[in-house]
Amino acid sequence: MTSPDSIDAAERGHEKPSPVLHSSDDGVTVSSRDLDENYEFFKARNDVEATEEDIKKVVRKIDYRVVPVLFLLYFLQYLDKNAINFANAYGLQEGTNLHGQDYSWLGSIFYFGYLVSQFPSGYIMQRLPVGRVVSCTVILWGAIMLTTPACKSFAGLAANRFFLGLTEATVNPAFVLIMSIWYTTDEQPLRLEAYYCTNGLATMFGGLIGYAVGHITTGLPRWMYVFLIFGGVSLAAGILSFFILPDVPATARFLDARERTIATDRVSRNRAGVKNHHFKKNQAIQCAKDPKTWILFVMAVGAQVPNSAITSFTSQIIKSFGFDALGSQYLQIPGGAVQFLSLILGGILCSKWPRGSRCPTMIVANTICIIGAALLVTLPEDNKWGRLVALWLCFFQGLGFSMSLTMISSNVAGSTKKQLTAGILFTGYCIGNIVGPQTFLESEAPHYHSAYIAMLVGYTVKLVCIIILYIYMWRANVARDAAGPLDEKAAVEAGMHDQTELDNKGFRYSL
Repeated sequence: MTSPDSIDAAERGHEKPSPVLHSSDDGVTVSSRDLDENYEFFKARNDVEATEEDIKKVVRKIDYRVVPVLFLLYFLQYLDKNAINFANAYGLQEGTNLHGQDYSWLGSIFYFGYLVSQFPSGYIMQRLPVGRVVSCTVILWGAIMLTTPACKSFAGLAANRFFLGLTEATVNPAFVLIMSIWYTTDEQPLRLEAYYCTNGLATMFGGLIGYAVGHITTGLPRWMYVFLIFGGVSLAAGILSFFILPDVPATARFLDARERTIATDRVSRNRAGVKNHHFKKNQAIQCAKDPKTWILFVMAVGAQVPNSAITSFTSQIIKSFGFDALGSQYLQIPGGAVQFLSLILGGILCSKWPRGSRCPTMIVANTICIIGAALLVTLPEDNKWGRLVALWLCFFQGLGFSMSLTMISSNVAGSTKKQLTAGILFTGYCIGNIVGPQTFLESEAPHYHSAYIAMLVGYTVKLVCIIILYIYMWRANVARDAAGPLDEKAAVEAGMHDQTELDNKGFRYSL
């Protein structure tokens, strides 16, 4: 039976400034600084009887509201940051007077902006409504894209790419946070892949747009249309998102008060809370000392060194195999299909069998990438179709990296620690993406042997990190199970008090 009084009290408690001290479910008095933003709705859960159908209805409403927006925005950010790849086939370098390693540096400079933005954007997302923060940054980067055709030199393009990276940096860590706010641990892999698969779709769609742009014969130089089309759509999408994308269950207008209570109760069972906007120094220190943080950092570096081969340099690589300009566009489509299908299949597998499937899935995907990179290194240069298939195999990379993001959304608790861990992982992501383009040496064009070796090394480092992380988390779970029976209620309560996964002894890692 539902108690309207308790739900009304939850709404009032969230809307009005909270007192300094609160009583938790076990009667202990705690500071409001330690309580989750959704704690009033969490307390009201005992007065709400929800059937399985009620819960499914709430999940469907969340899916319809959140996932399509994430899908659209992630699709656009991937297109926008890789627009230079599609524009490069139609005279970008000639039109902006690029020479030598200039184009390689454009790939790297984007990630310098991304790197600078990591920790400030993480702090802003913890303090402010994440939906509004994401939407405003999308509007900004759409405007930046629209100014790209005005750039006539390396200096102009470099500044443009830096600020594009500065704004796009918000998306990945924000979406990891959104996953942990709205979905249970078992639900996260499929929902995350539902938006991350747009990397593959964007590769296919971008190839089609690039192919269409190649048939424009009048007006502006063809490379400019790529930025104008992508930028205009992103600007419109950011405005739409501002009015649709929610922050946390307690403030979600598309849910009624009872549904907010159900949504909060669902996610509280992750034993990691929902969101706390207070920065906590002790969690920052623990983040710096936690081995998982640095395993994820090294993993991200290794994963992203090869990334430029399937983003900024894909057109050039396919051209180097002996295909023409139009071929360099439409032959990216099968690679995008490989990425899309592998991401969806991986998400389904890890959701259908949520216990112990994530790390094995990452290992399989990364092993396929190692095979692809090894073939690029060893196959003769005249075997253009064999080398093309090897490049397509490397598109399994997205599955391995996206699953590593669930290591944060599912396996790191404490809002400050979660945001800082994401910041450190994406710092590694930036370093890998800064280094990667520099392995494409102009002196080795068009065959780029050093880049293929760097890809092989990066994938190997990533595989070793996955195995180490799996062993570390498995041993931690075994030790906690051996220490005594799990108190589920206490573990959930600790999560809503913003305790980290190391402090909350009832927490278990998702492997």
